[in-house]
Amino acid sequence: MIDNSVLITSFFAFSVALALSFALTPVVKMFAKKVGAIDVPRDARRMHKVPIPRLGGLAIFLGFLISFLLFGRIDSQTKSILLGAVLIVCLGVIDDIHPLKPLVKFAGQIVAALIPVCSGVVVRTLMNPFSDSGLIDLGIFAVPLTVVWIVGVTNAVNMIDGLDGLAVGVSTIATITVFTIAVLVSEGYIAVCMAALAGACIGFMPYNMNPAKIFMGDTGSMFLGYILATISIQGLFKFYVGISFAVPFIILGLPIFDTAFAIIRRLLKGQSPMHADRGHVHHRLIDMGFDQKQSVAILYMLSVVLGLAAVMLATSGEVKIIILALAILAAVLIGLSVTGYDQKKEEEHEEAAHSHDQKDSGQDGGDEQ
Repeated sequence: MIDNSVLITSFFAFSVALALSFALTPVVKMFAKKVGAIDVPRDARRMHKVPIPRLGGLAIFLGFLISFLLFGRIDSQTKSILLGAVLIVCLGVIDDIHPLKPLVKFAGQIVAALIPVCSGVVVRTLMNPFSDSGLIDLGIFAVPLTVVWIVGVTNAVNMIDGLDGLAVGVSTIATITVFTIAVLVSEGYIAVCMAALAGACIGFMPYNMNPAKIFMGDTGSMFLGYILATISIQGLFKFYVGISFAVPFIILGLPIFDTAFAIIRRLLKGQSPMHADRGHVHHRLIDMGFDQKQSVAILYMLSVVLGLAAVMLATSGEVKIIILALAILAAVLIGLSVTGYDQKKEEEHEEAAHSHDQKDSGQDGGDEQ
């Protein structure tokens, strides 16, 4: 039975976060220009043609934080998650102003992940269909696997932030999915938290949809990935031990798939997994002839399908396997068709970008303000 008090509290948390995020984004935009946090399109990976301020994630973070502090439940584990989020946001702000080396960012993400882990936010069991108990006790591997999950999802959301409105929209869909599951099973704390996060994202979206007036930058993408990863441990991994492995992976299926494919692609080319390229799913859609709005809409629809499958899997006993199978099949078919499209286009873009960089080397000034 749905708890009406949870819905009411969630509504207020959502509304306050939305209003704050919407009101704070123009302020953050001015701040970004003042400190030089500007994304200048210097290579073929970037879809925009003119310099655009980043740091928009700061408005999302502040909207979420203030709303959750007003309406959410604050315990020791929640405090550790918020503290880790503050560290992630600080890391993102620095990176958006003065780009950090990948290893420095990676080290910071690990430290941020360890903060909630040390407070007990840990994945301790996973589903095992071949065991009588149905569970695998991770034992000594619980902590490292939890850190891998948090850091992995943090970077996964960061990697799909390549088109106007894409990362914030996919994160919003994932957030609403977790909120729906939490409400249906009366997990009020998770529901209120996700309501605040959804409100903060939606308040920012009018400024970020194509053509974007501001980007959320690493500040926003890493924060959203971090919160989704940690809250999924608190909610989905914790309360659905029988399906703990499946539900969060389905909800975050798009960024996880894109990141896994990117790592494999780069390793096969002999490159570092952290090497930036123009081979992400959204780039493939652009190369197939879709424009930014169409590409984002396609990926939104895919995220919705995965979200519905996750809800059915978590709350329905009869049709969940069928829905899950169809959703995975659709995701795999779409993913394979997109990622397998014309590999030469990526090489051509990389060669063109390399040639452009050589021609313009030494001519680019600092970020425009």
